[in-house]
Amino acid sequence: MKTLKEVKCGETVKVKKLTGVGAVKRRIMDMGITKGTDVLVRKVAPLGDPIEVSVRGYELSLRKADAEMIEVE
Repeated sequence: MKTLKEVKCGETVKVKKLTGVGAVKRRIMDMGITKGTDVLVRKVAPLGDPIEVSVRGYELSLRKADAEMIEVE
């Protein structure tokens, strides 16, 4: 099992599953991160937080804690 948090800069992955619950999962889905979506990791901040990704044609910054809830392949 690999999460979005472990993906290297410049890598593109496909969302497999969201492991968050309730409001957190809803918020991630509202940002356009749903099962089957391609996500490109653009930048990772020096300390690893936040992670900047491209999803559905727009840029998005995610906290490490949120990225950990996104299973990818």
